[in-house]
Amino acid sequence: MKYDLLYLAAGALIGVYLRYKVTGDNLFVGSLPLSVLLINIVGSFILGASSTAVTELGLDQRYTLLIGVGFCGTLTTMSTFAFETVNMASVGEFALAGVSVLLNVGLSLGAIILGRAVVTLLLGLG
Repeated sequence: MKYDLLYLAAGALIGVYLRYKVTGDNLFVGSLPLSVLLINIVGSFILGASSTAVTELGLDQRYTLLIGVGFCGTLTTMSTFAFETVNMASVGEFALAGVSVLLNVGLSLGAIILGRAVVTLLLGLG
């Protein structure tokens, strides 16, 4: 408990820096923001994998603070996803906004499941 803030801060610093570097490139296909989608999928995979590893290996919960809360919490970006989706809708790109919602939510959920499955297989639990 004494060093919890340090674990959170270290993970958050790395996560926010990576998000800044990746989303700063403004990768788009038409008006669809791919950099935000990529960040959300990768972060979800890491969260699924790390939470499963911590649980199954009985690791110290500080790994959850470092990776799950600090790193993944600042790496993934729900607010930017929501902002860009509303921007697409506000200029009449309703179909693209819908596609963005489906891709971000669907692929992020899939990435969590895949991350858990990969760690389960690597640990020989499945």
